[in-house]
Amino acid sequence: MSFADNLMELRKLNNLSQEEIAEKIGVSRQTISKYETGESLPDIKRCKMLADLFGVSMDDLISYEKNDSDNLGYAIPPKGKHIFGMVKVGDKGQIVIPAKARKIFDIKTGDNLIVLGDEFQGIALIKETGLLGLINSAKESITD
Repeated sequence: MSFADNLMELRKLNNLSQEEIAEKIGVSRQTISKYETGESLPDIKRCKMLADLFGVSMDDLISYEKNDSDNLGYAIPPKGKHIFGMVKVGDKGQIVIPAKARKIFDIKTGDNLIVLGDEFQGIALIKETGLLGLINSAKESITD
């Protein structure tokens, strides 16, 4: 997908008209139309405004590929949210955490991960150091 496709998809997902987007970033409706048809591209300032408006990263706004096998056909995720692809559970319950996830969350060999679960929302992993930091911060705020 191109910037134009991503912009149009985000606009539709957020139920916004070209006019509404134009007002929010200080351009004409015709300019938004040109962005969506690929006739022109926004400058960096406007691109940042568009990314912020939709709550996505500039990188995803510009180059997110919905049909990339890692993205599983999903639309652009909100900033800070990720789709890392699919993993298979081994016969002993093991999974391989995708390299991109390990890099973003600084997970290294030997790190301890805590497995959290919610029967309605699923399973989550958190680094032991992250949870301990959160607990210590909570304790400090209680004693202050």
